[in-house]
Amino acid sequence: MALKVFDLQCESGHVFEGWFASHEDYDQQVAKGWLSCPVCDSKTITKKLSAPRLNLRHASAAEAAPAKVDVATIQAKLLQQLKQVIKNTDDVGDNFAQEARKMHEGESPERAIRGSATVEEYQSLREEGIAVLPIPEFLDEDKLN
Repeated sequence: MALKVFDLQCESGHVFEGWFASHEDYDQQVAKGWLSCPVCDSKTITKKLSAPRLNLRHASAAEAAPAKVDVATIQAKLLQQLKQVIKNTDDVGDNFAQEARKMHEGESPERAIRGSATVEEYQSLREEGIAVLPIPEFLDEDKLN
């Protein structure tokens, strides 16, 4: 079976791949709100112009079988890593953008921080050369212990 591989982009400009059975499958998943950006969880997704690609599964015995992906294990490992990030960072709340700038400019000591920022603030920080990465807000610090 051939899968269609599309380059997708969210409203914030994050680019990622999506694999679909057909163009109609993609359209249906977008219409039902099943697609979201893996970086910022935006549901506003569009297809980027790209060369068509197909992921072909060959049934030939001479070829090695593809490795099975255990999604639950991957999700558990990702969640564990996010918990570590949260435990090892200072929560600066809504002052994230300001504190990141202070550290970048040497006005505040360098340390790992986390907090809240708007999409515009994240974009502005990146344009200023400050490396930032949004992480999901669904993780409750009190439940990490």
